[in-house]
Amino acid sequence: MSTVAAPRPRAGTRGRPASTASGPQHARVKRRTAANVTVRSSSTAMLLAITVAVLNLVGVVMVLSASSVASLTDYGSPWYFFLRQLLWTVIGVIAFVVAIRLDYHRLRRIVRPLLVATSALLVAVLVPGIGVYVAGSRRWIGTGMFRFQPTELAKIALLLYAADLASRRARGIGDWRRVVKPVVLVLAFFGLLVMREPDLGSALVLALIVATILAAAGTRPKHLGALALLGASAVTFLAIAEPYRRARLLTFLHPFADSTNAGYQISQSLIAIGSGGWTGVGLGAGRAKWNFLPNAHTDFIFAIIGEELGLIGCLLVIGLFGAFAVLGVRVALRAPDRFGALLAAGITMGIVGQAIVNIGAVVGLLPITGIPLPFVSFGGTALVTTMFAAGMLGNVARQIRPTARLR
Repeated sequence: MSTVAAPRPRAGTRGRPASTASGPQHARVKRRTAANVTVRSSSTAMLLAITVAVLNLVGVVMVLSASSVASLTDYGSPWYFFLRQLLWTVIGVIAFVVAIRLDYHRLRRIVRPLLVATSALLVAVLVPGIGVYVAGSRRWIGTGMFRFQPTELAKIALLLYAADLASRRARGIGDWRRVVKPVVLVLAFFGLLVMREPDLGSALVLALIVATILAAAGTRPKHLGALALLGASAVTFLAIAEPYRRARLLTFLHPFADSTNAGYQISQSLIAIGSGGWTGVGLGAGRAKWNFLPNAHTDFIFAIIGEELGLIGCLLVIGLFGAFAVLGVRVALRAPDRFGALLAAGITMGIVGQAIVNIGAVVGLLPITGIPLPFVSFGGTALVTTMFAAGMLGNVARQIRPTARLR
């Protein structure tokens, strides 16, 4: 009877059996790495939530302080705007929780319906009798405290559309007709409707979101350069086409030269910030909100922060947005897929870019564009949609997975 010798085990690293090098030990390394990634993604999402929560807390407190005089003058109670902000903050928290728990991949199913609905709303807001006319602009639909701003929904719709298309057509990103052309056409359509309101600041934010997603998707530099040149030309034309925008553009460098007319708002903003010094005059003790600084609780709330909390308060707010930017970039770099990475990049630039534009205008480094400070300024639709976008970013952070195969 013949016998067959059993095969000898293959030698692994340093003469050990292969099972020692790639069996149980490999499994333990894989489990430890996966656990580390899970902890890292959970900590990133938690830090993001904490950053957003602190920004909202600063916003609620500063809206109460900045709006108390206007609220008392116009409505007979110093709590009017504060209570509205508190209500919208609660709704925003609900939106954040829903978004951070909702798998962001499911949002791809509603991209087209959302584009159609947003387009209809952007057209409807321009119709007299439907759109609410306030201070020379038609930006809201609704009545009383329940007003909806379609422009804020347009930011979400365009963000999802651009990220979805650029991820689905990743192989054709070099062909401008495959990705760049359709995305820019939708941007142009939304931008024209937004400018009819008019709202140049929001149009700039839409352009920032699209430019970020296209750059992150790997669009060719020559295509990005052409778009940048086209965008700069369009912004310059729009800035000088209207007399009030042209006045803002010409006076922001020397606001005190016309401090009683076109430069009044930025002059009062700089006076407020300069009065704060290092530590501020004290919470609630500011003077600018006493009908000296227009829009003290909305677009220029950062000036009230500078006056009442000083340089320390300003640095706190800037530091919080800096932390949001770092966390957003981290999520984008470690996202589990291309759609998540582009979504994270667009959200981060949309929120941080808007904060930069707002703060830059308040401190006199940029022309006034009329957009609020995210999470902090008084507002309803803007706060809720921004909270929902931050929640989407948190959901991407929660799904971070190892990107390299373990060996």
